[in-house]
Amino acid sequence: MIPKDPVMLLSFVNLKLRDFYSDLETLCDDLDISQEEITEKLAGIDYHYDREKNQFI
Repeated sequence: MIPKDPVMLLSFVNLKLRDFYSDLETLCDDLDISQEEITEKLAGIDYHYDREKNQFI
């Protein structure tokens, strides 16, 4: 289960990307969550995935 609150989601996703996953697609596949849903929610608080840094900035 992923956090519903966008700020908590940001923290959760960036932690997972930093510690466990090499990219967003792998994280989403492994946790069976929608990449589109995550990117849209985080775009709503002006965070976007940076593939080079492997985090939302």
